[in-house]
Formats: sequence, structure tokens, C-alpha cells
Amino acid sequence: MSAKAILLCVVCELALVVGALAGGIGFEAIWFFLWIYLLARWDLSRLFPFEGLNPVLIAIGAVIFLKERLPIKAWIGIAMISVGIALVSMS
Repeated sequence: MSAKAILLCVVCELALVVGALAGGIGFEAIWFFLWIYLLARWDLSRLFPFEGLNPVLIAIGAVIFLKERLPIKAWIGIAMISVGIALVSMS
């Protein structure tokens, strides 16, 4: 995948997470149309691993916006998910 595709995938997932945290229909719409655009351009097998970013971004958003404290096990899980996504998307 190109850097543009990876960036668009991350932006797509960010829009989904912001829509989930803030309840914004506009961000959900951005996610939907960006996801359709990505599906038209690249194979689902290359895009779907980025769906794993949802729990990571929601946890990080909860720390930043909701001032929640995550235990060390959660941070280890976030790191493992991130490494897994990087490994799958590079192959």
C-alpha cells in the first residue's frame, strides 16, 4: 500500500472514532464515504486490518478527552495491536 492509502485509512478510522466519541453524524458520514472510496481503490484484504485501529483510537481518545486512566495491561494491548496492524499492512 502506498503512503496515501495508509494515511487515508488512518483518517477514515479517526473520523469513525470521533463520531463515536462525540456522537457526530458528520464524522460518521465522512468515515462512510471515505471507506467507500478506499474500497473502490484497494482490496479489502489490505484495508480491513486498519479496522483494528478502532479500539486503539477509542482508548487513546478516552484518555485524552475523558481523562480516563488506562492500566499498563491496556497500554501493552494497544502496543500489540498497533504492531500487528503495522506487520499486516506492510506484507
